[in-house]
Amino acid sequence: MNEEQIAAAEAAIRYMKEHLEDDVTSERLAAIVGYSPFHFSRIFKQATGISPRHYLSALRMEAGKSALLRDPSLLMKILLSIGFRSPGSFHTRFKQNVGMSPRKFRAFAQPLSSYVRQYELQEPIAEKEKPGIPSPMQQIRCRIEAPPSFRGIVFVGFFPSPIPDQRPAAGTAMNRSRNCTFTDVPPGVYHALAAGIPWSLNPKDYFILNHALRGKYPHPIQVAENSSLQVTISLREPLAVDPPIVVNLPLLLFEKKERNKAK
Repeated sequence: MNEEQIAAAEAAIRYMKEHLEDDVTSERLAAIVGYSPFHFSRIFKQATGISPRHYLSALRMEAGKSALLRDPSLLMKILLSIGFRSPGSFHTRFKQNVGMSPRKFRAFAQPLSSYVRQYELQEPIAEKEKPGIPSPMQQIRCRIEAPPSFRGIVFVGFFPSPIPDQRPAAGTAMNRSRNCTFTDVPPGVYHALAAGIPWSLNPKDYFILNHALRGKYPHPIQVAENSSLQVTISLREPLAVDPPIVVNLPLLLFEKKERNKAK
């Protein structure tokens, strides 16, 4: 992509953020940035990985998360400000994308952020080898390359689309380690995405991830039952065209730890 095309995608995203309450269409965005609807949709998807409509939906969910953390008592005002007209549709979409209802999201924000911070001095996911059990045939080894100055928790997941707005097929979290191996990814085609969240005392910083480091494997990954793959993901500063990280990463970590304890 050239600089003009990237600038057009960025301008469209800025317009979406400023008009979440409006009925923003691809045709409207195309007219604003000076492209035909066909060429705009192609350029936008090339820049972001997803369609303008999908991106707008993610922005609305992200705005809803942020507003709920500020003042959940203003739910109706929140809905109107991000383009929803009924609590029911917002509740359904929020639970689908974030992983829990709006009420639970607000109630568990503080406990979940505290849960994540406890792993500042230890690895959050400690995979234990069981003696006498042969190694699984599937081995997807993942290496994370992070800036030397980064101090925080890294989440890695295999998602069905290029945006983390639903639960991944498989995922893990790391602190000091930069290598992990997956043996439980169901067969399919996935996008390997990663986020690096710096340690923080502010609970909001673990849920509104505008400043988190971002990374993705450049190509979709085909996983089979006997796959043996090596994936390297480099974390970088977020770009203006990066889609929001909508899914609740602290919740995913908590749920995985609970499943591991139950085994």
